Amino acid sequence: MMTTLFPVPALPGSGPAALAVLPATLVVLALDLGSTMGWALRSADGAIVSGTEAFRQDRWSGGGMRYLRFRRWLGEVATMTGGLGLVVYEEVRRHVGTDAAHVYGGFLATLTAWCEDRGIAYEGVPVGTIKRFATGKGNAGKDAVIAAVRARGFQPADDNEADALALLLWAIQRRAGGAP
Repeated sequence: MMTTLFPVPALPGSGPAALAVLPATLVVLALDLGSTMGWALRSADGAIVSGTEAFRQDRWSGGGMRYLRFRRWLGEVATMTGGLGLVVYEEVRRHVGTDAAHVYGGFLATLTAWCEDRGIAYEGVPVGTIKRFATGKGNAGKDAVIAAVRARGFQPADDNEADALALLLWAIQRRAGGAP
């Protein structure tokens, strides 16, 4: 049985005004963008699943292959869930190195273009906002975020998955006005 999703207005940039209320049946995907990408998903029935997906570059493929694999993965997730209603991602403003900044930018461009092409609402959420939501401190370390997510009953494998789970819980609670 295919679930019918309530449409969320997809405005250019899909800012917070477009996402004031998040319907309970809306499929939400949260992403911690990177070569090892953390992801968390709330399905239309409210179930939450999470994990990591590797989009590492190897020496046998061209520079854009990781982004093509990411785009294909997004399509598979959308197909398996019956359609995504909202994608939230960790908005990183400062990177440790140039390579990390370039990789993040490539994933961000791929994600936003993919969402725009399909009319899917998306929103970037600053790192400090996610950490503050999860731990009470906007500058909390990776271990603190992992511990906070575990305290909510999840078992993330690493900080990437923990960040995605914290982001998903933020989106559910802040946009729906209720507890995840």
